[in-house]
This record gives sequence, structure tokens and C-alpha cells, in this order.
Amino acid sequence: MADEIRTGGCLCGAVRYEVRGEPFKSGLCHCADCRKITGSAFLAYADWRADQFSYEGHVETYAGRSFCPRCGSHTFNLNDAGVEIHLGTLDDAPSGIAPQVEGWCKRREPWLPAMPGLPMFPEDP
Repeated sequence: MADEIRTGGCLCGAVRYEVRGEPFKSGLCHCADCRKITGSAFLAYADWRADQFSYEGHVETYAGRSFCPRCGSHTFNLNDAGVEIHLGTLDDAPSGIAPQVEGWCKRREPWLPAMPGLPMFPEDP
């Protein structure tokens, strides 16, 4: 059976990416940085190994976070272990990728309930 291929990109379409197979980690992050880059109360993300990821287009990077310089969409974070995809940038929603952990819970908004059954961490998992 072939690995699932998921595609995504920025708002204007200048940056496109592909991930193959399943992520090795997924979660929700409530840290201040993720809140600022999403403009939301948290970031939904998933991590793949570097050999599962490819992209086309020009990205700029700030503090390890890549974004499209044309439309400003934050799409992924490249690091030595691989890539962290911002799940909201996937083409198909819902993606079927459920969070496995919830991080920086000490910053979760009080009106936002915890995800039942997920391991929760006050800071990074």
C-alpha cells in the first residue's frame, strides 16, 4: 500500500509543499510564539521526517518558522529532525490528523476546554 500524500501551501499559492506518509507527532501548542504567528489561541501542527517532505517556491524564515514573503502565510517550520506543518495550511480539511499531545497548557485560554484523553504539558512536550 502506498503512503498517503498530503499537499498544502500558502494563501496565494506561491509556496506549495507535500508530505508523504503519516506524521510521527501531532499536537496543539498554546505558547506565545504559536499564538502570535497564527493570530489564534493555539497552533495545530504535525511533524514529519525530512525525507517525507518537499516544497516548491520561495520562503523566508524567521526564528525557524518559514512563511511566504508574498502573502505572509506561515506554512511550516524546518529543523534538523524534519518539518512541522501548520495543519491549517493543508489543502484538504479535515485532514484526519488528530492531536496526540497538548503543549504549553499553562497558556491555554480559560474558555478553551482541554482535549479529553490527551497528555498535557505545562510547557513543551
